[in-house]
Amino acid sequence: MTVVTLLLSKASARIADITAFLTAAVTTVIAFMLIGSPVNTYWMGNWFPPFGITLVYDGLSGLMLLIINLIALLSIIYSFSYMEKYTAKPKFYALFLLMLAGMNGVALTGDLFNLFVFLEIASIASYALVGFGVEHQELEASFKYLILGSVASTMVLLGIALVYAMTGSVNMADVASTLAAMPAKTTIAFAAGVFLMGFALKSGLVPFHAWLPDAHPSAPAPISAMLSGVLIKALGVYAMVRVMFNVLGAAPIYLDIMLVLGAISMVIGGFLAVGQFDLKRQFAYHSVSQMGYIVLALGLGTPLGLIGGIFHLINHATFKSLLFLASGAIEHATGTKHMKKLGGLKESMPVTSTTFVIGSLSISGVPPFNGFFSKLIIILACVQAQQWLLAVLASIASVITLLSFLKAMKFSVFGQVPQAIAERIKEVPFSMAFSMIFLAVMCLGIGIAYLVAGPTFTDIFLQPAADVLMDGLENGSANYIATVLGIGG
Repeated sequence: MTVVTLLLSKASARIADITAFLTAAVTTVIAFMLIGSPVNTYWMGNWFPPFGITLVYDGLSGLMLLIINLIALLSIIYSFSYMEKYTAKPKFYALFLLMLAGMNGVALTGDLFNLFVFLEIASIASYALVGFGVEHQELEASFKYLILGSVASTMVLLGIALVYAMTGSVNMADVASTLAAMPAKTTIAFAAGVFLMGFALKSGLVPFHAWLPDAHPSAPAPISAMLSGVLIKALGVYAMVRVMFNVLGAAPIYLDIMLVLGAISMVIGGFLAVGQFDLKRQFAYHSVSQMGYIVLALGLGTPLGLIGGIFHLINHATFKSLLFLASGAIEHATGTKHMKKLGGLKESMPVTSTTFVIGSLSISGVPPFNGFFSKLIIILACVQAQQWLLAVLASIASVITLLSFLKAMKFSVFGQVPQAIAERIKEVPFSMAFSMIFLAVMCLGIGIAYLVAGPTFTDIFLQPAADVLMDGLENGSANYIATVLGIGG
C-alpha cells in the first residue's frame, strides 16, 4: 500500500488520507478478529521450516498486532488535520505505512533474520519520519536516532550471526530446539549479551536512551505517539522477550540483567522528566521510565510479573499515545510546547485539556484509570518475588511520575492564559479530537473493565501472551517449537 498511496496521490493528495486510513482500518479489524484464535503458523511458499520463512501467530504476537494497528489507525485519523501544515503529506503516509508494515512483520515473524529485516524496515521509515519537518532540530534528532539505531541493529545482526554459527539455523523454533539439546556455551551467552544491548537501545532503556529524548519531541505528534506508544515496544521490548524467552531460554542471568536495566530506567527516567519544561521532552523521558516498569516486570520471570508487564505494555500504548497527541494539539493551537508559555487551556481547549488530564492521571497510576492497575500488579509481583527494593523503587517512581504530571497540568491546563497566545487559541479539528477522545475513553474503560471483570479481561488479553513467555521459562519453549515445527499451516 505504500507504493499505491504514492501513485494514487498523484491524482489527488486527499486519496493518500483514504488509502492510509483504509489500510490501517483493515489491519486493525483483522487484529481484533484474531484475538482468541488458536496458535497457528504460515509457511511462506509452503517451504517447511527451518528451510523456509515462517510466520507465527500466538497470544503474544496477536496482542502486539492489536496494539500496533489500533494506535496506527488513531494516529492516521489524527494526521488528517495535523499534517496539513506539512508539505508532501502523501510521502508521510507512505513512510508511515512502511513503518507499520515493519512492526507487523516483527510481531509475526518466526525467523531471526527476517526479524532483523522487518526491524530495519520499520527503523529506516521512522528515521525519516522523525526528521520529516526538515528543520535543524528535527534533522539533528533524526541523525542521532539513525546513528544509534544503526548501532542497535548491528548488535542484533551480530547476535543472529553468532546464533547461526552455533546452530546452523535462523528459524526461532529450530534454534530453540537445538540450543535446548546443547550444553551451555560462552558464545551463546555473548550472543544474548549483544541481543540485550541492541534491543535495550531500541527500547530506550538507560543507559542506552540518549537518542529518545531528542527523537520523540522532534517528530510530528502522530509519529511521537507511534514511536512511544508502539515502536519502542515492537522493536525493543517485544523483540527482546521473544528472543530471550522463546529462543535463548531466559536463563536467570538474562532475567537479572533485565531487572537491573528496568529498575535503573524506571527511576532515572522519572527523575530526568521532573526537571523538563518542554511537554514532549518530558513525555519522552517518561517513556524511558515506563519502559523500565515493563522490562522490570518481565524480568521477574514470575506469572504475576509477566501479567503485570504485558498489562502495562497495553496501558502505556494508550496513555502515552494520548499524551503525545494532546501535546501535539496544544502545540498546533498555541504554537508552543513550553509549559511556562502556556496556561489556562481548560477554558479555550476543553477537549484537549480533559484528555490531557486523563492521560496524565493514567500514567501517574491514579485509580480508576488503567495505569493504576498495571502498576499495582507490578509492585505486588515484586513483593511476591521478595524483591522488596524493586517494589519500593517502583512505588517511588510512580510518585515521581505523579509530581511531574501535576507540574505539567498546573502550567498547561490550569492558571491564566498568557496574553501572547490568548487570541489564537481554539480547539483542534474533529479528526484530532476524535483520536484523543478515543484513547482517553480507553484509559478509563480498560481500568473499569479490569476492576469489574479482571479475571475475564486477563483470560482474553493477558494470559495468552503470558503463557507464551511462561512456555519459554518452564518448558524450554516446547509448545512454541511444536507449533512451528510440528503443525502444518
